[in-house]
Amino acid sequence: MLEELKKRVCQANQELARRGLVVLTWGNVSGIDRAAGCVVIKPSGVPYEEMKAKDMVVVSFETGAVVEGELKPSSDAPTHLVLYRAFEGIGGVVHTHGLYATAWAQARRDIPPLGTTHADYFLGAVPCTRPMRPEEINTDYEANTGRVIVERLAGTDPLHCPGVLVADHGPFAWGETPEEAVENACVLEHLARLAWVTHCIESYPRPISRELLEKHFFRKHGPGRYYGQNR
Repeated sequence: MLEELKKRVCQANQELARRGLVVLTWGNVSGIDRAAGCVVIKPSGVPYEEMKAKDMVVVSFETGAVVEGELKPSSDAPTHLVLYRAFEGIGGVVHTHGLYATAWAQARRDIPPLGTTHADYFLGAVPCTRPMRPEEINTDYEANTGRVIVERLAGTDPLHCPGVLVADHGPFAWGETPEEAVENACVLEHLARLAWVTHCIESYPRPISRELLEKHFFRKHGPGRYYGQNR
């Protein structure tokens, strides 16, 4: 079932490795078919270079139970499911341990919007969650990881903020498709590195003006966008 989505999710996972966003078997991509009520996700601990579309695992959107697949799903599957349930407009979720974004997460720092490169994808800072409480870590850890993300983004359009840093852990990103989620994960890692370099030059850089932030974001996103070609 969902053979085309399995192929896309497999290719999206392999793109993480090609982009240098993962080490060893870390990280994962998933995609959802809301009509079918299923999520397709990377299997746990399988090397990217060995993965095939048939290895992808199909889990129930409602329960998380394996619907199809011989391998165990990613241990982060409960986090993905929480995000899909909370953010109805997303169709793909990515988790990486990219060096620079993970460093900001370990510092428990938002990535500030310092220029137009940032504004092309995020309508504000890349937020960092609060640290998880002991009881959240010790019980239902992966699902609670998703819940602290949802808590941090309360009142925010997730497509205006397509990624977040989980304190002490690393970045999650999402998009309307698995491919867009991977693109946003790549952008998030680049923004983390760019912000770090900027701070090396200027310890207390000024954020971009709200006017310029909105100009660059909305020329790429929303009904009035005009960047790129009409397809």
